[in-house]
Amino acid sequence: MKFQIVLDSEQAAMYKAKGYWSGRTFFEVLEERANRHPDREVFSDARSRITYGELKDRIERCAEFLRRIGIRRGDTVTVQLPNRIEFPVVFFALELIGAGGNKVNPDFRARELEYILKFSESRAFVCPREFKNFDYVGMARGLQKSVPGLAHIISAGGPAEGTHDLDNGLKECQPIAGEHRVRMDPDEICRMAFTSGTTGDPKCVLHSFNSTLYAGYLLNEDMRVTEDDVMLIYLPVGLNWGYFCLLQTIMAGARGVLLERFSARAALELIERERVSFIATAPASIVAILNDPELSKFDTGSLRVVITGGASAAIETIRDYQARMRGHLIELYGMLETGFHTYTRFTDDPQKVNGTIGRVAGVMELRVIDDAGNDVAPGEIGEIAARGPSVHLGYYNNPSANASAFIKGGWFRTGDLGRFVDEQGNVQITGRSKEIINRGGKKFFPREVEEILYTHPKILHAAIIGVPDRRLGERNCLCVVPKPNQTIKLEEVVAFLKGQVADYKLPEMIEEFDELPTTGTGKIRRHILRDQVAARGSAG
Repeated sequence: MKFQIVLDSEQAAMYKAKGYWSGRTFFEVLEERANRHPDREVFSDARSRITYGELKDRIERCAEFLRRIGIRRGDTVTVQLPNRIEFPVVFFALELIGAGGNKVNPDFRARELEYILKFSESRAFVCPREFKNFDYVGMARGLQKSVPGLAHIISAGGPAEGTHDLDNGLKECQPIAGEHRVRMDPDEICRMAFTSGTTGDPKCVLHSFNSTLYAGYLLNEDMRVTEDDVMLIYLPVGLNWGYFCLLQTIMAGARGVLLERFSARAALELIERERVSFIATAPASIVAILNDPELSKFDTGSLRVVITGGASAAIETIRDYQARMRGHLIELYGMLETGFHTYTRFTDDPQKVNGTIGRVAGVMELRVIDDAGNDVAPGEIGEIAARGPSVHLGYYNNPSANASAFIKGGWFRTGDLGRFVDEQGNVQITGRSKEIINRGGKKFFPREVEEILYTHPKILHAAIIGVPDRRLGERNCLCVVPKPNQTIKLEEVVAFLKGQVADYKLPEMIEEFDELPTTGTGKIRRHILRDQVAARGSAG
């Protein structure tokens, strides 16, 4: 595949000259760790544990297996595996044969995958034999009929008709020989991933080893991650942040505990048993843990740092965590396109930075701009623009998206809205540019009202969306997940908000859900929520 790289060549040269880009590939980092402490455990999952030395050996065997079945340099391999040891084995093996990895959410099904496989021109698809009682192999065989060029289906977890058996391949193959091993350049595209699609069709994001590794080094350094840390990894490794947890573990020489199906109880049990010190999480998972009725019975004293991101945590959730659990709670802002961009720090006064995403990290740069690309005044709301060594290299095969996203000077428009709130440079997220509700010409950001709703004693999760209205354009619909054994009516919500926000921001209808549709990192998929509300209206 040939890629259009948007990154300015002068910026790339500067990143190299100043050492922000290390000039290393990921396998080189792993190889160094494996040589230094081969017998140290690196990952565990529900089935097994593996050391650094064993991981390196298994990756090299996997590379030979992939080479033998016909995957070549430049091919794209889509990997849809849950949080199991097989994921790092397969994904990191691709480097050794010069293939590009495309990671996808294990929850995606045929319709989503058909688009992704076609757009990425995937030659191979790796899936589990079974996960969550779903037949992935059957789905893959169906996709093979509709996706030109999808030559290979590889199943993990046992043999299946019409597929290559990963487990058997690893047993039969020796580590890839030197004459067959590809040495990829650190500037080469090593991974692609599709945006979470919270507002529409996903875009394909491109990263090199250099842009990837800088983000890992940066967060490990600022969060003081060492070989003594134990990471609990329940964010899907097929998504950006879960994948980075794997990288950070290896880069620090630490240990990672993989949890393939999150529940508050399972997480608490692992924190206690494995002495977990580091968790990357979405706010919804923190809410679930805090609402476990037996939270106080678990020993969480090993926790050193819990980083919340993906979606903004409600201030009430942050305060509840700080009052009831151990470890620093860090608010982080990042995205697939930019890596880790801002976060709060250990030295911050929690009461002063609660509700912010902290300040810019490392040598990353951040601006808040208007529609014309000019800086807005301090304190005013504008679009967040990013620049730095971990920003992506462009969207694949999407020149119109690249043209609108990248502006003069190499700045990337994130689509997130925010403002600087103090002289220290702390930033507050106010919403997404496409989430603005326009009710009769009066516009507002849902997050402003949602923050207040999270303080309501009956509400577990809340999202306000705009639904079509012939007279006003949009009306306000509250989508709510009540706390267990609670019901909530529109009248009491309106009474709760009355006097706290303008009347045009008050909910005008309410829809109750068992759960809200979210991405793997906890962002509400508002376009899906709108479709679900519309379907209910049609049924009514």
